[in-house]
Amino acid sequence: MSRLPPLNAVKAFEVAARTGGFAAAAIELGVSAAAVSQQIRNLEDFLGKQLFIRTGNRITLTDAGRAIYPQTSRALNDIAAMTERIVEGEMRLRLVVSAPFSLADSWLAPKLSDLLRVFPQMAIDVRVEDDPVDMGRHDIDVRVSYGAYHYPSLQVTPLVHDEVMPVCAPEFWYTHGNDEFDLSRIHESMFIHTNWGSNYASHPTWGDWFAATGSDFQPDASRGRRVGLSSLAISTARLGWGVALGQRVMARADLEAGRLIALTPTSVSLGHPYCAFVSAAKANRADVRKLLGLLRDEHYGQEVPV
Repeated sequence: MSRLPPLNAVKAFEVAARTGGFAAAAIELGVSAAAVSQQIRNLEDFLGKQLFIRTGNRITLTDAGRAIYPQTSRALNDIAAMTERIVEGEMRLRLVVSAPFSLADSWLAPKLSDLLRVFPQMAIDVRVEDDPVDMGRHDIDVRVSYGAYHYPSLQVTPLVHDEVMPVCAPEFWYTHGNDEFDLSRIHESMFIHTNWGSNYASHPTWGDWFAATGSDFQPDASRGRRVGLSSLAISTARLGWGVALGQRVMARADLEAGRLIALTPTSVSLGHPYCAFVSAAKANRADVRKLLGLLRDEHYGQEVPV
């Protein structure tokens, strides 16, 4: 057998490179930062290459470190996957996908249904959680997130830059609407407002949408119906609560089925695209590549019935 590097040192290097620091690696590995540093020195001595540039408490991969990181990460993930299959007692494909609450039900689940048609015996684990998530520690294969900035050390695939538009149930508009489709004539209590939360400032509001139409009308959110998820805004609009600023990718199925109607063609883009993140070690897996292809919204940009 070819000479192998010390495996504990390889593990310390992979965790330090992925987490960006010896202290963070030490927490994940359950050892001291000094122990992590010593393991990496052992690996550097073995290879005859410097793997990190150390500047105070910060570390940066050298050219040699960047060259070996993808292979070491892939090898350790392969070992972990083999161990999991042996412990489970069967050689089966397993995919772990993590997504925000708003995307999981209305958008991600149908895409995973398409994936199961290709891999019918695949085991899938869908985790619904907010950013940030520790993909390495929790063995997550694909993370779907809003924006491309959460996981700078991972490969990022832009999926769709979504937009919002006014939608409501047909019955609601027949009862409360008007022939001119003039939303400024709708009572303020009948607007559904999405509370995006304190972490987001780039999502459009009703005031943004009216400004895009050239109007200075701004319905008072305190007098309307407020929900805490964009997917819930779609659901409540479908139930007849009022008019929501619905995300196109989430509302498409309801629009095509006639459960919702889009009141005008005017839309406002979200501040950032939705993106998928995956480690270099997992990017070439067939199930991961197929899922990324399915997640790219091939319908995005097509006309929605108004």
